[in-house]
Amino acid sequence: MPPTDPKNPGLPLSIDSWVVAAGRPHQPGEPLNVPLSPASNFLLEDARVYSRTEGTPGWEALEEILGGLEDATSLTFSSGMAAIAAIFDQLPAGADIALPDDCYQGVVHLAETGQARHRWTIQRIPLADTARWIETARTADLLWLESPSNPLLHVADLDRICAAPRKPGAILAVDNTFATPLNQRPLDLGADLSVQSATKYIGGHSDLLLGVVTARDPQLTAAIRASRNLNGATPGTLEVFLATRGLRTLALRLERAQSNAMALAERLAAHPDVTLTRYPGLSAHPTHEAARRQLKGFGTIISFDVASNAAADAAATANAVCASLRLIQHATSLGSVESTIERRARAHGQQHLPPSMLRLSVGIESLEDLWADLDQALRTAKS
Repeated sequence: MPPTDPKNPGLPLSIDSWVVAAGRPHQPGEPLNVPLSPASNFLLEDARVYSRTEGTPGWEALEEILGGLEDATSLTFSSGMAAIAAIFDQLPAGADIALPDDCYQGVVHLAETGQARHRWTIQRIPLADTARWIETARTADLLWLESPSNPLLHVADLDRICAAPRKPGAILAVDNTFATPLNQRPLDLGADLSVQSATKYIGGHSDLLLGVVTARDPQLTAAIRASRNLNGATPGTLEVFLATRGLRTLALRLERAQSNAMALAERLAAHPDVTLTRYPGLSAHPTHEAARRQLKGFGTIISFDVASNAAADAAATANAVCASLRLIQHATSLGSVESTIERRARAHGQQHLPPSMLRLSVGIESLEDLWADLDQALRTAKS
């Protein structure tokens, strides 16, 4: 169902309008935006007692906007990893966890740490192996999907996997950070949880840490809220305020950055100093057509392999590209107004990644300025 006007619940709104209109005060004389509430406790004899347990007006505003994007209930956390940890908290002892073969390293480290402590067991499944995911859904306690994946940008066939019969009590969670709810709504497809690092596109300005879990099942929502409360993984007042402000422009930022990314991906695919370009909207991208059609848009992340004169020089050449860039920032993270790039194998030690692979998060700068910067850096690195 589409979100509706907060002042007129019978009037449906597009998502682009919802992120601007929702989460605002409704009483005459109140500020147009929910102000900062730097308070840990409140006067008694009201519903709000302590911010860790009941939250603040700022939390409520942000969670109203985020929940409306997926016709569900959203819970915000102090970081994306705090949100993910709250989901893993729901697993029984000895649980079976299924992770993609290409997956955010924070999730992998969390899962491997729990396995080393005999809390659960892990199996890794190629994201494109839809048949195996459907089979595993009958036995696993947690199916963790990430689509598009980080950083190889594989796309899961969420339509089929989310609709497959699951073990009773199992949780299917989708990390929707790269797609955002503007491109993909996993709960509509049958997922139990949609997860985002709101540090990325939601905040959009590289100035906060925040996570969000969105669910429709009241019992699961209550359990995750209880985990947030007990572990104290609550969002900060300033972070919530900044995320709400950033969210207002999400539709515009995403539209511009996705347009830039598609054009850059096509140009990189034809560049003589690039051997492979990965982008879900690109015809050469190694993913299946059914999954590609599933996305309304294709995100702002490109990964590409830099050509070098010899295999031993692959990593050095990719490092040189990063060092030669002038407009694009050599930094980690993604989803902000500025474009950033990094060699993931160097930064995070992911052994399955090509040493020459760079992950580019495309921002909202001028397309031609971005291309000029990339082109000169690629040529400089090979000279």
